[in-house]
Amino acid sequence: MWQEPLRGEGDLMYPVITISREFGSGGHSIGEKVAEKLGIPFYDGEIVNRAAQESGYCKELIEEQGEATSSASKWFDISAASTMYFQSPQDEIFLAQRKVILDAAKKGPCVIVGRCSDYILRKAGVPCLNILIHADMVHRKKRVLERYGDMKEMGVEKRIEKKDKQRRTYYRYYTDQHWGKYENYDLALDSGNLGEDTCVHLICELAEQFPTQK
Repeated sequence: MWQEPLRGEGDLMYPVITISREFGSGGHSIGEKVAEKLGIPFYDGEIVNRAAQESGYCKELIEEQGEATSSASKWFDISAASTMYFQSPQDEIFLAQRKVILDAAKKGPCVIVGRCSDYILRKAGVPCLNILIHADMVHRKKRVLERYGDMKEMGVEKRIEKKDKQRRTYYRYYTDQHWGKYENYDLALDSGNLGEDTCVHLICELAEQFPTQK
């Protein structure tokens, strides 16, 4: 049974905040700033580290496959995971990440980026503030180039489209729902138009009001 999360500073109870994001929209950076401003833990790369410990797979493989599926993952059923007859490496990585996400949320308020965290926690009955960060292609291309540099082999737009397709397929596969569908989120923010700082401010404002809204 789910237990109420720990209280934050000043006895204000923040929710668990999940950040779904289009590639290049700045979701990681926004989530990190929200966690810092609220004084709560932030989980993104840390999920990779802990999932590596849980699964026995190396960090590099989990970083590569952490939000990807393969044709080998044909018989996965999240509701019957404990009684499965076959699990691909991708399925095992998903289950390890799922455990890390649930364990993190049980400890109290935190910010979790991606990896079907909104769906996983919703299914577990965890009160969450689910955020979607998106932006137009112009802003995303600019951000990706600033962060990763020149991409001569693939091209920045193709890289963005490929990553979004991977995340969409991964989410669809493990949740049977559509990634980025607005009704799955409490708030969708255009980071290109609003800017990161405004997105951070709005999420924090909503998080502070969250206890009175539930």
